[in-house]
Amino acid sequence: MNNHEIDYRIFGEEMQYVEVELDPGETAVAEAGSFMMMDDGIEMSTIFGDGSQNQNSNFLGKLLSAGKRVLTGESLFMTTYTNTSQGKKHVSFASPYPGKIIALDLMRLGNRIICQKDSFLCAAKGVSIGIEFQRKLGTGLFGGEGFIMQKLEGDGMAFVHAGGHVTERELQPGELLKIDTGCIVAFTSGVSYDIQFVGGIKNTLFGGEGVFFATLRGPGRVWIQTLPISRLASRILSYGTVRRKEEGSVLGGLGNLLDGDGW
Repeated sequence: MNNHEIDYRIFGEEMQYVEVELDPGETAVAEAGSFMMMDDGIEMSTIFGDGSQNQNSNFLGKLLSAGKRVLTGESLFMTTYTNTSQGKKHVSFASPYPGKIIALDLMRLGNRIICQKDSFLCAAKGVSIGIEFQRKLGTGLFGGEGFIMQKLEGDGMAFVHAGGHVTERELQPGELLKIDTGCIVAFTSGVSYDIQFVGGIKNTLFGGEGVFFATLRGPGRVWIQTLPISRLASRILSYGTVRRKEEGSVLGGLGNLLDGDGW
């Protein structure tokens, strides 16, 4: 293997975290802000880019890697955690919002995964976190994720997070799955990603589900989330800025006062 080989455990239900076990000399790399806790004997360091081995050549290579990450909306920097002691040590990383953490063994998944541009959490050092351009104009403009998604490459473990419950589908060759664009978490490189017009004036204007589906065609594996962060954020925003409708309540605003929510 070219990547560091790490062991792990995932804890929790709705708010999960992953505990990575590092042997002496092993390193994990993570997004800035995902750190939760670590044992004494682990050294933390901030680096340009993703820390993959092909970035060890020169500063320009590291800068280009970091620049690619900016295109996916991430920071220029990532953080590495290296076990500098003589025994096994543990470092933990937490999911940023309610949902699930998905463990991806890239060696068993064709060494390449395409995922949402904000879903990466952490990985074994050596895993390359790059960008994947959507080649079709329609997919880029209307696919919900834009032209750019994240690409994880290597033969080590990588971890991504998703909102709500996560389900996994194995698509057979030619099998087509229609899905809300925001509900896609990740898929293997053999899956073809495109968009499809919902169709019908009533569906388009009054359906409330958007104008386009994402279509995923096998063969390959797909991970799907029930609660995209954009959907969660819009519900929270509407709740905070729009006066509540008292469905089925004869008290109306008075009911809000009685239950402690105010007007």
